Amino acid sequence: MPRPDARPQEGHDLSWHIALHRLQEDAQPHVLATLVGAAGSTPREPGTKMVITPEESFDTLGGGTFEYQVIAAAREALTRGDTAPRLEAFPLGGRSGQCCGGYVHVLIEPFAGAERRIALFGAGHVGQALASLIAPLPWRLDWFDSRPDAFPPWAACKPGPPRLQLHLSGAEPAAISTAVHSLSPGSDALVMTHDHGQDLALIDALLKRRDLASIGLIGSASKWSSFQRRLREAGHDPDNIARVRCPIGIAGANGKRPYEIALAVVAELMTLAAARPNAPDKRGIVPETLRQAFGPDR
Repeated sequence: MPRPDARPQEGHDLSWHIALHRLQEDAQPHVLATLVGAAGSTPREPGTKMVITPEESFDTLGGGTFEYQVIAAAREALTRGDTAPRLEAFPLGGRSGQCCGGYVHVLIEPFAGAERRIALFGAGHVGQALASLIAPLPWRLDWFDSRPDAFPPWAACKPGPPRLQLHLSGAEPAAISTAVHSLSPGSDALVMTHDHGQDLALIDALLKRRDLASIGLIGSASKWSSFQRRLREAGHDPDNIARVRCPIGIAGANGKRPYEIALAVVAELMTLAAARPNAPDKRGIVPETLRQAFGPDR
């Protein structure tokens, strides 16, 4: 079994709790591994923790083959997209081949990272209100504008808010194409720039991306009617054009203040989340395992 690097060159001196805080704040994928049970001779005692990401690990459960196996199990969970915790058993003499010969249980708690990624084009009044609403959520926000002074001080400060990336993007066609090409697959794109020409160019470019989760455009029904005609003239078929939501915002929200519009847009985004498959009746650590740990009456 290949051994993952348990001691990366960068960041490995951080304690698990500092690493956990940073990763949680940045909504980056990671696993918290906790030694929860021990029998016999073991390298560390229950309560010992380490944090594992796809590239790095922080702190230690004791080293050796056992720790390599924990890191491998954690990274496999991240690759699968697991979100539920599970217990892993490690007989140190049998599974891990370590001479101490003890037995440990490790709780593997995966965190998948950002729940969704938003691409926001425009830093006007509505864009700023929208960004402030998104900031506390476990979403990553890529925020674009063509004006160097458009972003508010709270967003442009150094270091900026976690999970927020500002992009100064030009208004010319090549710059718009580059910005749209840079978006992560599965992003929810929202267009609300200060210029209708930029809006149209962005929608044209976004419709060429078939891997986006959604596309939304701020504006009235008449603006959208004009855009649809010009998009058809640009060669987009009706089914592709229908991917665009315009106006944006949850149905029934009629407020016109920037913050009211932003609230309606965030509410609509939450309704667009991919439907979760029917969850099985038993999730996470199986009840039988917990009964063994806590007694039959629990």
